[in-house]
Amino acid sequence: MAVILDLSCVVLLLLSICLCPVEGQNLGTDNVSVIEGEMATISCRVKNNDDSVIQLLNPNRQTIYFRDVRPLKDSRFQLVNFSDNELRVSLSNVSLSDEGRYVCQLYTDPPQEAYADITVLVPPGSPIMDSREDVVSEGNETELTCTAMGSKPAASIRWMKGEQELTGEMTVDETYDRMFTVTSRLRLTVSKEDDGEPVSCIIDHPAVKDLRAQRYLEVLYQPEVKIVQAFPEGLTREGENLELTCIAKGKPQPHQISWLRVDDDVPSHTVITGSDLFIENLNKSYNGTYRCVASNTVGDAYDDYILFVYDAPTTIPTPTTLNLDNTQGTVCPHFVNSQPSPVCTRVHACESDEGAPQKIDHAVIGGVVAVVMFAILCALIVLGRYFARHKGTYFTHEAKGADDAADADTAIINAEGGHNNTEEKKEYYI
Repeated sequence: MAVILDLSCVVLLLLSICLCPVEGQNLGTDNVSVIEGEMATISCRVKNNDDSVIQLLNPNRQTIYFRDVRPLKDSRFQLVNFSDNELRVSLSNVSLSDEGRYVCQLYTDPPQEAYADITVLVPPGSPIMDSREDVVSEGNETELTCTAMGSKPAASIRWMKGEQELTGEMTVDETYDRMFTVTSRLRLTVSKEDDGEPVSCIIDHPAVKDLRAQRYLEVLYQPEVKIVQAFPEGLTREGENLELTCIAKGKPQPHQISWLRVDDDVPSHTVITGSDLFIENLNKSYNGTYRCVASNTVGDAYDDYILFVYDAPTTIPTPTTLNLDNTQGTVCPHFVNSQPSPVCTRVHACESDEGAPQKIDHAVIGGVVAVVMFAILCALIVLGRYFARHKGTYFTHEAKGADDAADADTAIINAEGGHNNTEEKKEYYI
């Protein structure tokens, strides 16, 4: 019987040990981060509460709330919710002195505790941005400084130039009451493209968003020079005029613009007016390189123009006046240097009624003359052959019987019919 009682006691003892609460098992809370001046909320939560008492203690172990009763005379603490499973308390207008570890306590045997750490965030003030010099010349280095003061925790600083992120050198100094001052220095070599470029320092801190400072770079640079041919629009030819304009931009604006001819003097009658150069009546002796030089406080720069004078265009022939069908006309030159003549007076000899240009075809005239000469030659040949065929000795009726006569008189007497037939004699001549 005694053995049975002992076994029963052992079983009850083991059950009592298993049913005893373990520290932290049923009680829970969360850490809180709050910006200075705002409100923090502390929640003590209990699982499977058996009507045990919940209370909240401050870092000095003073009771803030016992169940739903507030023993501490600090009106900034207010009860938000109380039940068997939760005690929720708010703290308004949080300051740095409120930072610390708060205790949620559950009256069990032994008591249970859970801890909520309140961290107070202090945002930095507006960043202070400064530059070693307000104006910097191209190619030189400048230094920019950005400072974020009085933050908790320490802030971080990023740099941006336009859309490009840059890296600065950062230092952190701790001041009173766990506050921090952060300074970042950016060293930058500038070019003329950086003139007017925005540079920003951006503050990253959990208590603030989009906090930045910005300034624009002011960069001085030497002039940029370009020569423009204002006249003529095309090739430069002998006898024409030349006008050049020098366009110079810089920061500051160029205070001096001058013209010169490389390796020679400019023509004696050249007219220079500020940034413009004018040469009248060009000839090939003016060929060479002409230079425009612009200066400002940063430096000098120049641009070159190479002049090459081409031959003058071929002179248009003087129009020739013809009398065609009793109509005065002008023979127009149609091409000059294989190009259509720009000048032609419209008259009847040059253009038809429809405006089409007319011209005398010497080949046709030559052909007509050749045909005429050939026809004349053919006529001469025919006549020659005709006369050749009718050449010879011709006899009349008086010559009959002359073969046997000793002389002419006898021949006449012996002629057929004698003098009696004189009336019937006929002669034929060609």
